[in-house]
Amino acid sequence: MPNRLIRMSGRNPGETHRSATPLELLFDLAFVVAFGQAADQLAHAIAEDHLAVGLGGFAFAMFAICWAWINFSWFASAFDTDDWFYRITTFVQMIGVVVLALGIPAAFRSLLEGDHLDNGVIVAGYVVMRIAMVAQWLRVARQDPAHRRTALTYVTYILIAQVGWVVLALLPVSVGTFVMFAFVLYAIELGGPVVAERKVGGTPWHPHHIAERYGLLAIIALGEAVFGTVASVAALVEDQGWSLEAALVVFAGVGITFGLWWTYFIMPSGVVLARHRSRGFVWGYGHILIYAAIAATGAGLHVVAFVIEGHTDIGTVGAIVAIAVPVLVFSVVNFALYTYLVRQWDSLHALLFAGTVLMLVLAVALAAAGASLGVCLVIVTLSPAVVVVGFETVGHRHQAASLERALEEPTAP
Repeated sequence: MPNRLIRMSGRNPGETHRSATPLELLFDLAFVVAFGQAADQLAHAIAEDHLAVGLGGFAFAMFAICWAWINFSWFASAFDTDDWFYRITTFVQMIGVVVLALGIPAAFRSLLEGDHLDNGVIVAGYVVMRIAMVAQWLRVARQDPAHRRTALTYVTYILIAQVGWVVLALLPVSVGTFVMFAFVLYAIELGGPVVAERKVGGTPWHPHHIAERYGLLAIIALGEAVFGTVASVAALVEDQGWSLEAALVVFAGVGITFGLWWTYFIMPSGVVLARHRSRGFVWGYGHILIYAAIAATGAGLHVVAFVIEGHTDIGTVGAIVAIAVPVLVFSVVNFALYTYLVRQWDSLHALLFAGTVLMLVLAVALAAAGASLGVCLVIVTLSPAVVVVGFETVGHRHQAASLERALEEPTAP
């Protein structure tokens, strides 16, 4: 019951019918604005021909956003009590996410100036989040002796990394120096869970629950693509009125979003993770690239709006590349994670992946040849559609056979 404190001990990782809670869904809403801020800043950087700065700032922002979500979600999968203390700490973390999101524009602006990276507000958001996160891990250490060492290991790595980020934010270092030290801190951030889960004892996270949580965040990220579609169509209608071109942009924007969604959920994450928990790290960390690619696709659709409005000189080719590249990254990472999970090479899936790449190359080539934005966007839409049609007609039988073999493999120690 949420009106009393519940002893925090590890939940049953084999619990049946475990699903995302309303609190987790509410927590995810805080990331809508964070994804939107990162995508919006990337779109403006591309439109203003500051590609290197835009990609650098976007990579930094997306890691910060995704890592905040990952920290909360894996803890919740293992130790969610849903009592009042747990709810209050979640509320505090939501405040931290909003503060983080508010700091993203300042980080991009400082990169444009070129002398340093202003990540002070982002770090402040993390301080807020980690006060709550450390309190939760200390609660585990106190109330769950079986996971005490694991909890204290998490606390140690979190505090070391956070002190490092605070010091780095306070020092007036150049961008190059910042990047050098940031990679050290990234290693600490990513390495902490590896040590805690594999060498100390681990946490009882729920495979089907965590797979559902990752899928829900993918849907949250896809909302940015829908928003980008609306922005593009609104700009086109204002400039030219409703036309066939506007209809094509609507179809393409929603089609790309729907195609990425369908392609993502082909991945049999929960089933494989339930059998092979050791594959969770690569799968979980790899999703940072998945979410970044989805958000960047939304940014690309915003760039289309800028092109239509005449606010950029990158033209149709630049706009199509801004969409095709993140769709390509999504496709590559999604295919790689699928292959990693089942640990088998499927020639049919490789052929479908090749068809996806071919469609994206064709879209860019048509743009270069003078085709309209609407037509080129429709071709981009066909790239995930190749995988969808192939899977639904033939590929599902290949997946069933691959899953059967994967589930028969011995589990890693």
